[in-house]
Amino acid sequence: MTTLYLTIPGSFVKKDNDTLIVHIPANEAQQTAKRKVRVPLMKVSQVVVYGSISLTSPVLTTLLAQGSDVCFCSGYGKFQGRLTSPLSKNSLIRLEQHQAYHDDARTFTLARAFVRGKLANMRAMLLRANRKRQEPAIETAATSIRGVIEKLDALAFDGSTALKPYPSRPQENSLYGTILGLEGAGSARYFGVFGSLLKGDWNFLKRQKRPPRDPINALLSFGYVLLMNQVASAISIVGLDPFVGYLHSSQYGKPALALDVMETFRPLVVDSAVMTLINNGMLAPKDFVEELGAWRLTDRGRRVFLQKFEERLNTEIKHPVFDYKASYRRCLELEVRLVAKWLTAEIPQYRPFVVR
Repeated sequence: MTTLYLTIPGSFVKKDNDTLIVHIPANEAQQTAKRKVRVPLMKVSQVVVYGSISLTSPVLTTLLAQGSDVCFCSGYGKFQGRLTSPLSKNSLIRLEQHQAYHDDARTFTLARAFVRGKLANMRAMLLRANRKRQEPAIETAATSIRGVIEKLDALAFDGSTALKPYPSRPQENSLYGTILGLEGAGSARYFGVFGSLLKGDWNFLKRQKRPPRDPINALLSFGYVLLMNQVASAISIVGLDPFVGYLHSSQYGKPALALDVMETFRPLVVDSAVMTLINNGMLAPKDFVEELGAWRLTDRGRRVFLQKFEERLNTEIKHPVFDYKASYRRCLELEVRLVAKWLTAEIPQYRPFVVR
């Protein structure tokens, strides 16, 4: 099972028995003729649509019937929405999820775990990359992140005060704000040296999200949207509510739980793919376009990135909890299931996915 990415404007998708037929228009500028691509339905676990592309009703209903999500993004890669099959019939885990959201102690436990997993994997990425480089700045950043993790571990919730005393400004003067502050401090140290991990002069100084001000930020932002879609699909499979989270605030239309769970996997999946693409010369400056100060991938660059992203998702790794090999795609679902089992008290402790 894999993801079908539809990226060429003007394409449309029809269904022929158990096959999807993607009709791709001619492109005079690139001197390509119109063509058809046949994709077996049984191999499609998710469809991601970019820009002006049409899917017929039989295609959509068939995808929903087999449990395959359809994610819609703008032509520039901005997430716009998802079409997904109904939630799991197991409403009990969603009731526990909602109750935990109103339980400060349980919210604190999950929020801290998500941040800890993210920072631990960021540190692991730096240490791995610095084995041959031996750069003092990278070593210093890894040591600083370890110190942030120690501060995070030292935090405790005793129930004497509310986790979020100011509902409109939960980040101010609260334990929740302290968690966010530590997450920000660790991430700043990581991205402060991330440019040193890349070959060539890419002018990456810090993480800038909206809009991405350089090619590397464009890659990171694009990859994080793709990863969020994958996690949201896993959440739907397990039966949790993707809009009720613990680290990220639950707001209208915001997939907070998907953003929570993906934190641990950001450096392992997206950042790793970016490093491979840049350091192996698979992407070059010509694969990016700047428009009004914001950067984005060209059509060719996007295809290259999507291929590497899929390869990374399908990479197998020994799961730190279950101790058997599984692809990162499978690990995303396993992580959501672990959250669900902790919420329903089937396991005594939730440990985020952390590599060594």
